[in-house]
Amino acid sequence: MRGRDIPYTAVSTRSGMLWGWLVIPQGLSNAPATVNRCDTNLFRLVRDFAPSYFDDVFVHSRAMNGKTDVEIHNFHFQKVLTLKRERKLFANLKKCIFAAKEMLLLGCIVGKNGVRPDPEKIEVISDWPVPVDVK
Repeated sequence: MRGRDIPYTAVSTRSGMLWGWLVIPQGLSNAPATVNRCDTNLFRLVRDFAPSYFDDVFVHSRAMNGKTDVEIHNFHFQKVLTLKRERKLFANLKKCIFAAKEMLLLGCIVGKNGVRPDPEKIEVISDWPVPVDVK
């Protein structure tokens, strides 16, 4: 939250004091776009291995230059954490997924073999009865 915008989010308490948000609260109409723009700008230098989607960052790595995929991943992960720390941004550990081979994202399963639809999402289509020609 920019310092000059804090008064616009202020609310009056029962005691008559004004209370202003120091971070973007939920419910502001432009909050999602603002957070997305900030994250996109912050992570643009690491986009090759850490793309962001709104407030989610996905760190992925492959083995290269004689180093294992785990070594490269740790290096990439440290870069992302350093960027967050420098900007005083935090991650909620309860929502974090570490060292996953695959993960569910926007109705798709994303992994080292690519992207495929979540079987639960396409179950209705997969189980659709084959049309029968009746004469």
